[in-house]
Amino acid sequence: MVLYMPRASPIAMIGQKQMLVRIRHTFARTIGAWVFGLLLLLAVPPAARAEDGAEPPDEAPAANGTAPGQSAIKTSGLPVPRFVSIRSNAVNAHSGPSTKYPIEWVFSRRGMPVEVVAEFDTWRRIRDPDGTEGWVLQGMLSAKRSVIVTGGIQTLRHDPSATARPVANAEPGVVGALLHCRDDWCEVDLGGYHGWLRRAELWGVYPNERLE
Repeated sequence: MVLYMPRASPIAMIGQKQMLVRIRHTFARTIGAWVFGLLLLLAVPPAARAEDGAEPPDEAPAANGTAPGQSAIKTSGLPVPRFVSIRSNAVNAHSGPSTKYPIEWVFSRRGMPVEVVAEFDTWRRIRDPDGTEGWVLQGMLSAKRSVIVTGGIQTLRHDPSATARPVANAEPGVVGALLHCRDDWCEVDLGGYHGWLRRAELWGVYPNERLE
């Protein structure tokens, strides 16, 4: 995240970074992405392959009476849709819920908010702020909530009020940690700049969602 102080203003400007990389489906690139995804998965410690507490390991018994030893499709039991965040700087998004499906996108920004819109076993179909969707392993997602600034340049304020002291100016596309929301305002941390933005200026939180 790029942070700099404009000479003409005492307010810091918080810049943005690239979030998504498109994969072209030539044979060579598809094979290369497959190998990369496998190496990335192997590099993630086993303990880190769950969604930071948001999605505990699928240990609950199947509801369809499946006998021990038989395969069953299990889900997290958490609400769908819901917001989570990207765990790594390189997360492969497949066209279907399996590594057998081609990689369509690579999410390249750790901490970016995404919306879980469907589940299939240990796979999650996610949607990014631009509406791009793909299937990723649950271990590539985190329960830590984040938001992305939308619209034009937004003013981060010291208190949840339109007349509160400005803390920084945030460009659209800036990602930060979501702390909690109060009515129309949400408290956020944007690269170390702490303050409040209107809920309508953010993507990654629902209109009537309560976060304490």
